[in-house]
Amino acid sequence: MTENYRPGLTKRDREHDSALHPAWLAFFRYCAELKYGEIERLSIQDGLPVLAEMTKKKIKFTNG
Repeated sequence: MTENYRPGLTKRDREHDSALHPAWLAFFRYCAELKYGEIERLSIQDGLPVLAEMTKKKIKFTNG
């Protein structure tokens, strides 16, 4: 995945990524790379993501 790519965002949105805190960028990048799964108990401190206590990855074996 390229450094400045996030699915579903326009080029203009990606150009403004630098305005986001690195913690949010890391969280968004993780979510984009996860594709499917769950994040439980996301801890936010001072408006920033700091910890996902449990993460699960789901694997889909059918197209339906």
